[in-house]
This record gives sequence, structure tokens and C-alpha cells, in this order.
Amino acid sequence: MLRRVNRIVLALVGLLLVVGGGAVLAAGLGLSVPSWWPWSGPDDVLLTRSQRQHWRAESWWWPTVIAVLGLVVLLALWWLIAQFRRARLAEVLVDSGDGEEAVLRGRALEAVLEADAAAQEGVARARVSLTGRRTAPRTRVALLLEPYAAPADALTTLAAEALGNARTSAGLPALPTEARLRAVKHRARRVN
Repeated sequence: MLRRVNRIVLALVGLLLVVGGGAVLAAGLGLSVPSWWPWSGPDDVLLTRSQRQHWRAESWWWPTVIAVLGLVVLLALWWLIAQFRRARLAEVLVDSGDGEEAVLRGRALEAVLEADAAAQEGVARARVSLTGRRTAPRTRVALLLEPYAAPADALTTLAAEALGNARTSAGLPALPTEARLRAVKHRARRVN
């Protein structure tokens, strides 16, 4: 959901800036602009002296301006912090078989998946993060493969063993996974 919100907000802000900047540039260059546009030439100002001083005597004006600008800054900071927050799943609901549900810690499931994936032949390191909902978790797996490892074999083993064991032990009907594979950087072998 965060990606969708980011894309929508960035698209709206970008569109607003392009349209506004283009209209100001057109007016500054002396090109024709719509009749309703407040600036029609390069010598026009954003606010006239009377417009700037109109609300100055009102006691509510400056506190309102400061409050609105403060709110804009807080929203921008919240948005910035949200970019760095990973939407990790804290817990997974597991059907215990007696009509009750048990809670499995997300970090514990991640640790087991990482250990199983890293134990595979040809995998140097594995990173796992759980996302999604408590009742329908998803995983992101990043595998760092040794130079001799075959990516297809690594994916097949990951799906059959590590993810299969996790799905079975947690009683999940499905465990959608996004896997990213990279190879360990190594020097080229010298051939004589």
C-alpha cells in the first residue's frame, strides 16, 4: 500500500509542479497564458503590496500560517520516515487444530527460513523478511549464491525444502515468495 500512496502523491505533486512551473515560465517569457492566470507578464509579482499587508493586522493570521506550515512539515517528515520503515510482519496466526489459534513470532519464522535457506548447497548467505497480513503472510528471500551454484537448483530447493517446511509447520495453505538471487563476487580463475 505504501508504494501506491507514494506513487499517487509523487504523481500529483509532480503534475502540480510541472503545470505551475510551465505556466510561470510561459508568463515570464511573455507567451500567451489563459485569461484567468494571475500573472500575464515578466514584470508581474506573486502578491501585490496590498495583498501582502491585507491580513497583517488580524490576530489569527500569523498563528494560522505557522500552524499550517508546521502541519505540512510534520506530514513531510512522517512521509520521509515511512520510506525507511519496513513493513515486517510481527506475528503469524497458526491454526492449532483445536479451534483456537496460536501466534508464531515473525522474527522466529524468518530466522528458521534463513537458516534453512543458508544450509542449502551453493548458498553463501540468505536474508528473509515476512510481509503481508497475519493470516496471509508473504516472504521476501534474498539469496547470495556461490560461484558454482545453479540458480534454478537453488530456487527449486528453496521452494521444496525451506518454504515447504515453513508452510507445513505453520499450517499455511500458501506462502507466496519473492526471491532475489545474487552471486558472490569472486576473481576469475586463471587457466593455463
